[in-house]
This record gives sequence, structure tokens and C-alpha cells, in this order.
Amino acid sequence: MADKYVLRVTAGPEYDIDRHVQVHVNKPEPVKIASDHMDIELNVRVQGYKGLPPNSPSTSAYFDHEPHAYNQDQYSIAFRFKPKRPKSDSKPSSNGQAASNGNTTAESDDEEEKDGIPATDLQFGNDFDHPIRDRLPPGINAGMNILKWFVDPGLEGDVYADNPYLYGPALSSFNVVHIGEGTHDASRGGLWFEEGASSEEGEEYRKRLGCPGDGKARQKWALKSESKEAWVWGYDKTYGVDFFNPYVDFGELSIRLPGFHLPVVKYWDGKQGLRYVLRNRSTGQVYLVVLFTLHLKEDVNEDGSLKPAALKATAEGCGGGAGKNAMNGKDEAANGGKEEASNGGGNDDDID
Repeated sequence: MADKYVLRVTAGPEYDIDRHVQVHVNKPEPVKIASDHMDIELNVRVQGYKGLPPNSPSTSAYFDHEPHAYNQDQYSIAFRFKPKRPKSDSKPSSNGQAASNGNTTAESDDEEEKDGIPATDLQFGNDFDHPIRDRLPPGINAGMNILKWFVDPGLEGDVYADNPYLYGPALSSFNVVHIGEGTHDASRGGLWFEEGASSEEGEEYRKRLGCPGDGKARQKWALKSESKEAWVWGYDKTYGVDFFNPYVDFGELSIRLPGFHLPVVKYWDGKQGLRYVLRNRSTGQVYLVVLFTLHLKEDVNEDGSLKPAALKATAEGCGGGAGKNAMNGKDEAANGGKEEASNGGGNDDDID
């Protein structure tokens, strides 16, 4: 059944798909996304990729290198990001997920006092615009426990809610956290980050907080309240992060956890995509959205753009406007609010 579909990956600084650009999966050149809140460079890699744009590489050199070859990792979402100091008039962008603490003014003041985003607030995970409870497979609760055990023990959420979500603290969710820019190496698939830091200052910061130099040890350390309270993602500082695992097989459209197998298409509602979100727990502000969507092959034009009905279904299922840019075969982000699209002459990899 999976061979009837193609995968499409877009990314942007908010949920609105009119503000997204198409990600060239497995290409080493990163997508650049800028907003009032963060500057981001993004690479997405997928093993056995069968998707858009047409003639995309089916894999990346990234998977030939360790630890990914040994792990048999199936995908990676890796990006550099630089948090920007908030403007006094900036407003959060949300899909309706309420902040977990209504005292957003106090929380914002706390961020300014710490000169960055506290690790208690920066989250990474998945959310949905519509309920999925009626399409959840048998054994989902056991599957969630396995997911927390093998992928992210810090995950919290509610898959039965009207707006389902699963978020974890970014500090414990990412497999790799690097203070600094890391490297860009085409022979390793583009952006490449090692656990640690690019500078002595960054290394000293980690050491002062007691942050381990090993990724798995750091993830475990970051689950502690005192660790999250100590770590701050500083304004105007650059970080590199990588999220990867062998459990989501986008080529076969299945989730394979130890003792749990889920054929995605069987339980898919035909509209909603898989959305990865970087967000602020306290304010609800969204910084990055990476959206994986499925489309029937007959719903895709020869040039790789979506037909109007498919685009409308994506907009309805995954948030945003009418998708006018993608409908016209364009990858540029639409002008919207205070975050304006790039004026770079049609560069489909940049959002400013």
C-alpha cells in the first residue's frame, strides 16, 4: 500500500503552510529559516526516501557514518539555531495549544533575566490539529511506554486530546546537543554536530553545569529538574542539535519499536501529517515546524507541485491558510504578520 503514496517535507517558522518551504530531503545544502525569534538552518535526511521533489536522493551519506550506520538510523532532523532577544511587541504563534502556565508575562520576564530561553521551556516534539483518538491502534498505551523508554523518556502529552501532543524538553529530546556552529560537511550529508562545543567557552559552560560529554548521558542528566533549571539557551548564541532514530521507517511508512509495529497508512485519516515542533512551553511561541505529509501519486503534478485538492486537504489537516504558494508550484514563504518572506529573488530554501 505504501507504494501508492509519496512523501513531502516542508518547514517553516510557524504552523501556517503558506509560511513553509519545501525541504530538499537528503541534499547537503541546508534550508534557511528566519523569524523574529530564531535563525535556523535545517537538514532532513531519510533512508529509502520516496518523495518530493521528484528525483530526490533516496539516501544521504550521513547514514554511512557512525553512530548512524551501526544504529541503522532511518531519519534525522538536524539544525543550527540562534535564539533572538525578544522584541517587546512580539506575540506567540500557536496552533491552540495552551501554555502550561498562564503567567506568560512573569515567564517572559524570567527569560530576560536569564538572558535566554530556559531549558525548562524549550520543547521539541509532535502535535496535531485534530483528534487522533478514534484512529489509534490497539496497544497504543504499551507503544507509548516503549517510545518513552527507547526514544525520549522526557516525553509528556495526551494523544487522546482534541489537539493531541507529545513534547519533551529539547535538552533531553535531542540525541546530539552542540554549543556552537558545528560543521557543514557534504561528505557526511551536510550539517554535522558532535556532542560538546565548538569553543572553550562552550565547553566550560557545560562543565560548570555538570553536563556530561556523552549524548546519552546528557539526555539522562537533562531529565533532572536541577539540570533543566540551570541550562539556558542563550540569546544570540548558536547551537547545533540532531534528532535521529531507527524506529520510524518513512520508506515503508511504518513505526517499528521493539515489540510494537504500526503500519501508518492503515490508521491514517488521509489529511494530517507528522509534525515536529520546536516551541516554548510557557508562552506557546513556535520557533520551527517540520512537516511530513503523505500524498497519493495521482494528486501530484509532473513538476512535483500538489494539485489544488491535495493542497487544500493538507492545509485543513495540518493548519495554515489556503496554501496559495504551494498551489502555484512555488516554494517561497508568503508574507505574513511581522515575519516577512525572503526578498531573495525566489530562493526556495530561505525564509526570512
